[in-house]
Amino acid sequence: MSADTSDASEVLGIVLMARHGDRRGFYQDPLTYTPSATSITPLGEQEEFALGNFLRSTYLNPKSPTFIGASELFNQSQVAARADAGGEGGVIFDSAIALLQGLFPPTPDNKDTLADGKTVVAPLGVESVEPNEDVSLEGFTSCPQLDAHTAAFYNSSQFLAVANAAAPFLAKLPPFLDGRDVTLVNMARALANFHEYGVFSDVDFSGIGNIAFRTMLPSVLTAFQRIANASDPLKIHYSAISYKPFDSLFNMTGVVNLGEIPGGVVSYAAVVVFEVRKPSHGSEPVLRFKFKNGTDDNTLHTYNLKFPGWSGKGDVPLSTFLSAFEPAAINTTTQWCNVCGQTTLRGCADLKGVPGPPTSIQALLEAPSAMSSASAGDTSCIATYNSDRISPVGAGFLGAGLSLAVVTALIATLMLFGLFSFGSKKSKRSNNDIVISDLREANLGIEKGAMKAQDL
Repeated sequence: MSADTSDASEVLGIVLMARHGDRRGFYQDPLTYTPSATSITPLGEQEEFALGNFLRSTYLNPKSPTFIGASELFNQSQVAARADAGGEGGVIFDSAIALLQGLFPPTPDNKDTLADGKTVVAPLGVESVEPNEDVSLEGFTSCPQLDAHTAAFYNSSQFLAVANAAAPFLAKLPPFLDGRDVTLVNMARALANFHEYGVFSDVDFSGIGNIAFRTMLPSVLTAFQRIANASDPLKIHYSAISYKPFDSLFNMTGVVNLGEIPGGVVSYAAVVVFEVRKPSHGSEPVLRFKFKNGTDDNTLHTYNLKFPGWSGKGDVPLSTFLSAFEPAAINTTTQWCNVCGQTTLRGCADLKGVPGPPTSIQALLEAPSAMSSASAGDTSCIATYNSDRISPVGAGFLGAGLSLAVVTALIATLMLFGLFSFGSKKSKRSNNDIVISDLREANLGIEKGAMKAQDL
């Protein structure tokens, strides 16, 4: 089924996912991804405020070609905003507030006069999503099966090859890192892009490596349907998140495999926007995928997608997207417990039929012979799990039940990318060649005393 790609189509609303702004003091366990306390910086708040202003001029300005018909004043019936309140939740929640202040600046036009004569200007509302109560925005922590997937990647021939090539470079870093662990498991930028995409992607469309986005799918897919429903007032659905779901999203939508977006750590205040559009010829709603990689990128770029059931160009019919992604969605806490093999945390101890967790990640890392043949995303050596499909009932229901037909398929093995300039064309070099080339440049930079630490 073809899709209308003309700009004559009407933008009905947007579903956006934005990374938080600049922060300080952050560290996370590279084995389990358990984060430590951190805080937003004034620069981070400014980055998010600027992003909010950009989105306002793009989608709330009546003169804009992508105007969504929403009020320029904050209207709670038209806007749904959610923020990950996990280990780095303060940073993400504060970022959400700053973005919304840019999207809906305080204005005396949005006010009420009280009986005593006082004027009250309406505040903004953001749902704080606590992982222990709702895993939808942080399903990747406390997940033993993802830990095992991470261990498999760290012991894969691909990872070990890059680690070996990086050894001379890493050996020169200790004077610059104040005693921090100097291994590829705990590394930054070009190597981190390879590292993070390897952890938060999977060769299997419904694989555990994609869990960071799979837990978001119920709210995202429901938002698409609500916006497409003319009787529903929703116009903007916003999720404030960390960088991990971006890699899983890029993997599942095929933009990395197509060579359109490099896998890795997106910049602060990066944003993905799904525009829900009504084609000019009146057929079913379609989705248009756009991405802006932080404040240094001034444009929302449009990208083609490739996933099971779709390998075309341009806008994707909504039903096609839903049919492909619905089966991969993790809709209930029970389902998450089963997929992750979690039996004690986040209420899983009270649930029935949840299998035990796999061997600890530390034990897996200490037994590389058992994992050496694993590739990124290869979970063949990991304990099988009961991945219950969509269920409208069960403990901890995360989103509305979805009703379209199930389409199951696998996508081709995804390439892993190192650090590219934004919007680069698909490279014919292997991922190892790319990373090793970056290593040579970084090694030369250190020898010249030009090394610069980069925060994730």
